[in-house]
Amino acid sequence: MKEYEVTPPPDRLADRVQLRTAFSTDRGIVTKFVIQLEYWLEGDWREVVRYDHDQSAPGGHDITEKGLHRDDYREGEKLRSEEVSPPIPANEGFDAAEGDLRGNVERFVKRFEEWHGVRDRSDL
Repeated sequence: MKEYEVTPPPDRLADRVQLRTAFSTDRGIVTKFVIQLEYWLEGDWREVVRYDHDQSAPGGHDITEKGLHRDDYREGEKLRSEEVSPPIPANEGFDAAEGDLRGNVERFVKRFEEWHGVRDRSDL
C-alpha cells in the first residue's frame, strides 16, 4: 500500500476475511484513503473489493470531483469499477465505503469464492 499517515491493523471479519484501511488527513479532513475487503487464498491476502481516494496519485481518483467508486477484483486483477455515488466529501466517502463493505461482506465474499472455486465456507 502507498504511504498513509494512519494504517491500523486489519480488522478480521472471519477466519479468511479481513478489512484493511489506511488514510491520511489534514486538519480533520481525509485527503486520501484506501479501504478494501481481503480474502486469504493460497497463502496470501487477495483483494476482493476496494474503495480509494487519492487525488495526487498518477491515475488516482478524486471522489470530491468524480464520485465514489468501487473496484471489484478477480484473480488479483481489477475486473471492473462501478460508480457508487456522485461527488461526495472524502470523509463521507470513507464512511460510506466502510459501511458498504461491512454491510455486504457475505455477498462480496460469496462472489469471490465462486470466481476462485472455493467450496468450504464453514468459517463465515
